[in-house]
Amino acid sequence: MNISLCFFARFREQLGVQQELYTLPKECNGHELLAQLAQRGNKWHELFDNPTGVLVAINQEMATLDSIIKQGDEVAFFPPVTGG
Repeated sequence: MNISLCFFARFREQLGVQQELYTLPKECNGHELLAQLAQRGNKWHELFDNPTGVLVAINQEMATLDSIIKQGDEVAFFPPVTGG
């Protein structure tokens, strides 16, 4: 199952990648995807091991980590932001 991953702000800066194609063995939720990415180690573990610092959008709509990710979805990761 192929999906597209997009990385914004500190995720893009620290990983050095803006977008990548990613293969999932089956449909999963955001928590499961974060766990898979954290298993890559090093910076990936630092960024994705703690879900409280990660916001997710699926197909350009805000989603929760409980949302199901399906074939062909675009999943974007970005940090929480505050306004003033």
